[in-house]
Amino acid sequence: MQQTFNTVKVNNEIELCEVMNSECKKEIERALLKNRISYYIRWPKNSFLSKKRDSCIICINDNSREEAEEVVRMVCDETGHRVRFIMKRSHNAYL
Repeated sequence: MQQTFNTVKVNNEIELCEVMNSECKKEIERALLKNRISYYIRWPKNSFLSKKRDSCIICINDNSREEAEEVVRMVCDETGHRVRFIMKRSHNAYL
């Protein structure tokens, strides 16, 4: 039996946006789950003098970029929260 490899790209996560508010993070998580978009949250290491205690970065697969951006913008428009879009390749420490 010969193995067949599929053409799906792996390890192509991007940092979608940075969220500063925990309530906003919860709303974005609900919306992403509702739209069946896979994500993970990366918590940056905080320094002692850091002002961004509650900030986190939401990362997604690059294949879901447009849909996820639309979902996050819709949540921000509805709730009035602000996020900072990053849209760059995630640096994975485990690779």
